[in-house]
Amino acid sequence: MNIQTYMTRGVTKVVLNSLRVTAKNKREAEVMRSFARASSKASRKRRASEKNGEHIPPFLIASITSRCNLHCAGCYSRANNACGDEEAAGLLSAGEWDRIFTEAEEMGISFILLAGGEPLMRRDVLETAAGHKDILFPVFTNGTCINDRYLAFFDRNRNLLPVISIEGDREITDSRRGEGVYEKIDAAMQKMRAKNVVFGASVTVTRGNMEEVYSDKFVTFLSEMGCKAIIYVEYVPVDGETDAAPDEPEREWMRQRIRTLRRKKSNMVYISFPGDEKTSGGCVAAGRGFFHINAHGGAEPCPFSPYSDCNVRDSSIREALRSPLFYALNTQGLLKDDHAGGCTLFANKEQVEKIIAEQGASS
Repeated sequence: MNIQTYMTRGVTKVVLNSLRVTAKNKREAEVMRSFARASSKASRKRRASEKNGEHIPPFLIASITSRCNLHCAGCYSRANNACGDEEAAGLLSAGEWDRIFTEAEEMGISFILLAGGEPLMRRDVLETAAGHKDILFPVFTNGTCINDRYLAFFDRNRNLLPVISIEGDREITDSRRGEGVYEKIDAAMQKMRAKNVVFGASVTVTRGNMEEVYSDKFVTFLSEMGCKAIIYVEYVPVDGETDAAPDEPEREWMRQRIRTLRRKKSNMVYISFPGDEKTSGGCVAAGRGFFHINAHGGAEPCPFSPYSDCNVRDSSIREALRSPLFYALNTQGLLKDDHAGGCTLFANKEQVEKIIAEQGASS
């Protein structure tokens, strides 16, 4: 399957589903209609670039901070030293992110996922993002920083959509994210429901919680809270502990289950990563469908593959997409759909590191 066609159809489907599920919320529906028009315009830009021999992905993941207030078990960012308790030196400024967002918009990138660390600790960057109304910014947050001030902020700026991390019920969530976290995010969801602030949920799927988070009960709970999208992210064992990672039969069960949810509970949008890549012809990182910019400006294939040979502080996004690392990954077969499951770049990290070493690039 052509990766550009797959991702373009994916964007269109998300927008159309969001229009449908937000139809009763007039403010949110207007935002989504406006974004649908902007997304169509962005898609035309990408098609024009494709005709000229330049591939532009529709998605960008931007880690806007390295600071986080939680110590979640198995956190890939902490394991890769990409985040910590304090803000690191040399992070991109709000002005630099503004330039990146502007360039992305001009190129036809219509979704920018804001991550961290904990992105709500960079209010300056979030305010910058809010000004780019033709881009939809899902904000991946642990939910513990959503106070009344942030509720009002999200209410005013509907192109920023909070996506709250939750692992299942209270016991499962607190066991991974810390005691009392579930209570805080439950309170945040209730407040967003009261203000009609549309939000999504991000779930790290492990062997221990997969039956819970794919259950009708859990999905119904989130739906009743006001959640409009669930993003299932398969656990990547960056700490070397593989017992929690689903195996191939379990991944097949998850694929079957998400198809059932899409059919039976179509009032929400469901995205599975990397499960949905199985229908796309392989991994969509390294610019095929998305790429990652870390908090210091390094252009990386994916958050799970934190290697870079290009920094957008010194170059453009276009130059980053043409970097030797991205070119090698796209031409040497590492992104093809021939791996057993899970994150293919993480599974092949020794080969990625070999490419970096051969090029003399920094990781």
